[in-house]
Amino acid sequence: MEYTRNFIEDTFFYARRMKTFDRVDWQVYFAWVGLMLGLLFSVCGFIGIGFYSGVKYPSYVWNLPLGTFVFIVAISFDTIGHRTVYKQALQKGEALIHHITIGAGISSCLLLCLAYTWPEFLKIPSLCLVALSIFYSVIDELMHWFRFYQGNSDRIEMWSHFFIFLGHTVMIVTWSYWFLMGYPGVKETLQFLPL
Repeated sequence: MEYTRNFIEDTFFYARRMKTFDRVDWQVYFAWVGLMLGLLFSVCGFIGIGFYSGVKYPSYVWNLPLGTFVFIVAISFDTIGHRTVYKQALQKGEALIHHITIGAGISSCLLLCLAYTWPEFLKIPSLCLVALSIFYSVIDELMHWFRFYQGNSDRIEMWSHFFIFLGHTVMIVTWSYWFLMGYPGVKETLQFLPL
């Protein structure tokens, strides 16, 4: 593929597509990015309350908000292309894969939270959903690469997908590991929450 602009110019060109958003595009954009920002603020709030109250977390726990942040920045770009220039291409199957991946991802996060209270019961379902969210993310990546090779994608979308996959796997693998280690620091933090 030949490029007439440099990477920075391509990034700004890609972002300027937001000017063509209609009302539904803005609703979808804010719902999706807003949902993930809610997750980031919840995670950061919880860990922050514990940290500032003297709770000692294992160092790997900090990868959870880091991965979530990377994921949010990446979807903020990727969703622009999905709601504009690639909207029609996604209707050929990628949109369904996105919905399945999002469903598995959100469900895995919810079950990992509930697994604190019911670890034995929810260990297998939560880890299965984690695995499925990663599996369907791989399928999604394959579909994007296929579209890229056909000339129906660009390097900004592909890089955003790299960071989506990176952010998601860092976030969800960290969260799963934290759960499997018995959620060290969670019990201590809960006593500081204003519940």
